[in-house]
This record gives sequence, structure tokens and C-alpha cells, in this order.
Amino acid sequence: MGGDGKDGSYCTICGGIPPDQVKIKKILIDGKETGIDRLDWTLLDVYNLGLHNATAITDELEKRVRQFNYIPTKKIAEYREALLREYRMLRPDDISRIREQVARDS
Repeated sequence: MGGDGKDGSYCTICGGIPPDQVKIKKILIDGKETGIDRLDWTLLDVYNLGLHNATAITDELEKRVRQFNYIPTKKIAEYREALLREYRMLRPDDISRIREQVARDS
């Protein structure tokens, strides 16, 4: 990792994101394994909103995932379906684990 703090941190080899700061989780979207950067953080953020309506949850998930990931226009419905599926699979121990991880990474 490089940088003097003013420019942020970056890989001293390639200039990109340092490997220890990439937080990608792979999920199935339209039958294909797809990497979503910061998915755990996104799931926790949306969970903390306390939403109950599936459409509202999916809208928030999509909006937040787009901040760090490209979603192809032709695959929006498939991404939304997969993101909601991941959200619905969250369990209390998952929430605790993600909270601990976020606290460590902050």
C-alpha cells in the first residue's frame, strides 16, 4: 500500500485499489457467479434502515450497489432479484459478523 494520506491509499505496484481494501462477494446473478464490491456493507446499511417493503428494500440495494459496481441496463431485473435474495438470506449472526467486520475496517 502506498500514499502519504493526502492522496488516499493505493497499490504501490499498479496504482489501483490495495488488495486488502477490495471487499468483493460473489453471488449468482442470472445463473452466473458475479462479484459485487462491498455487498456485505450494502446489506447491513439497508438492513439498518428497517424497511419492510420488498420494492423499497430492492430500490435501496440497487442504489447502493451502483455506487461501487456497474449494473448492465439489460440485467437490472436480474441484479435486483439476486440482491433481494441475498438480503432475505441474512440471519442475525450474519448481521453481527458484518458489523464486526465494518468496525474493524473503519
